[in-house]
Amino acid sequence: MRPLEPRRAYAVLAPGLLALALLSGCSSRPPAGAGGHAPPAPRARIVEPPPRYRVTLAASTLREDQRILHVLNRLGYGPRPGDLERVRQMGVERWIERQLEPERIPDTALEAALGDYPVLAMSAADLYRDYPPPRQQDVQRFQSGQMTPQEIREVFPPERRPAVINAQLQSAKMARAVLSERQLQEVMVDFWFNHFNVYALKGPVRWMTAAYEREAIRPHALGRFRDLVVATAHHPAMLYYLDNWLSTRDDLVVPGRGRRGLNENYARELLELHTLGVDGGYSQQDVVEVARCFTGWTIERPQQGGGYLFRPLAHDRNAKRVLGTTIPAGGGKEDGLAVIDLLARHPSTARFIATKLVRRFVRDDPPKALVDRVAGVFRKTDGDIRAVLVAIFTSPEFISADTYHAKTKTPLEVVTSAVRALDGRLEPPPAPGAPARVVGGGLTLARQVARLSAPLYEAQPPTGYPDVAEAWVNAGALLGRMNYALALAENRLPGVRTDVGRFLQGVDRRQPAALLDRIVSVVLQGEISASTRRVLVSQLDSPEIVRATADDRGPRNTDVEKLAALVLGSPEFQRR
Repeated sequence: MRPLEPRRAYAVLAPGLLALALLSGCSSRPPAGAGGHAPPAPRARIVEPPPRYRVTLAASTLREDQRILHVLNRLGYGPRPGDLERVRQMGVERWIERQLEPERIPDTALEAALGDYPVLAMSAADLYRDYPPPRQQDVQRFQSGQMTPQEIREVFPPERRPAVINAQLQSAKMARAVLSERQLQEVMVDFWFNHFNVYALKGPVRWMTAAYEREAIRPHALGRFRDLVVATAHHPAMLYYLDNWLSTRDDLVVPGRGRRGLNENYARELLELHTLGVDGGYSQQDVVEVARCFTGWTIERPQQGGGYLFRPLAHDRNAKRVLGTTIPAGGGKEDGLAVIDLLARHPSTARFIATKLVRRFVRDDPPKALVDRVAGVFRKTDGDIRAVLVAIFTSPEFISADTYHAKTKTPLEVVTSAVRALDGRLEPPPAPGAPARVVGGGLTLARQVARLSAPLYEAQPPTGYPDVAEAWVNAGALLGRMNYALALAENRLPGVRTDVGRFLQGVDRRQPAALLDRIVSVVLQGEISASTRRVLVSQLDSPEIVRATADDRGPRNTDVEKLAALVLGSPEFQRR
């Protein structure tokens, strides 16, 4: 029997997929505490130095396997086949302690894969040199028809274009999310990049973004909050994105260029989005005063990938008053650092950051009592991010049955977790000169994330992408997720390889119910609600699932890829 075209296959399966999509939008979490798993195996003894941060999970009605799955889904990008057993053997609290100290975790497979993306280690200046913008005269000649497509490719070869930078960044991000053993570190890098967002396609920021993540975000993702603010405030990517590089004292006149002046963009977002929060108790005058403190923080040759530079002549040396605190006259660069110290230790900042982290790891509607406790830890530890995370992970709210499967996965999370669930393999990027149709697995996955409305490094507003279900749950988005699941399971994504069949050895292809049970066991570790199971079982007689026509009397040959796609589209998989 000739296989159906993908579009037609989806059309036939549409009723079932739609039913699952509808389920995805409702609260059909599997009953916590149900099911019959084997008792936990004895934990292996691992000799290592004592952890710096001890973790003891709160009491919970969740079974041990549910606790492990909850942790793997919240602190990482979901379990791979075998992860449940590995964490069970190690002990889930021990696993969390190791994730809090990622430098202890070998990550050789990822390190090897990242060697395919040279832009990750390059400075902005080197990227500008190797991936320069097109010359304006060439662009004009091409647009006017004086230059052919072949001629423009010769003077501006595709492999030397700036777009290569973002493609490699996106590919590497997907490789890290899929392959890294340091899952919590990758989650936190994504969290803080989103918190201190820059738009990679804004002018020269495209040459700065790799260094921004490498130098300002990644080293401090599990460090101290103040260090994150200092690093991002200094970085050319942030200075350019929020225009602070243009901000000067109001009375500055540059010979031949006229009067310059104050730009409040960075100051406003520093207060509203990076530290205090929109209701953090600041005024418009505070925005102005903070902007004055950061005058002179600029970039040397921003269009050529230059670095941070403080220009004393552009700085407002008069006294300022921020949130009731006077910053004396005569200061320089230190005025900005004084503001950061003030903001990083402000109670509103503690509450704002605690709220965002609790929303990320616990619920869309953060419990007030937990936010209060976490904010208290933030203040007490001077913004120690690891200590704050421990306060969240050890809270009763984090591990409660109500929290289990309470978060909807973002596009990045659903794309990554599906590959991990099927133990997918990412092929490296093609060598220079390969046909354009050949792409690596990382870039293919990044494009899937973009199709689900969250292109990596390309969130334009300073708010970054939202972290609540309502942003990602609608009919169009759920249809996109279903189509992605189908393409992944059917091996139709270039550079991404999956093999559903290898999980089904020993199961009769003529028995779709038995195959469904095995796939649910592999992808969902058996965690499925009765309502979802009923929807899935109702599809088992579909001609597209059993590969049979109405007059076909031959034996069934279950389409296990489509069956796997249905499970990936289930509410239980779309949630974490």
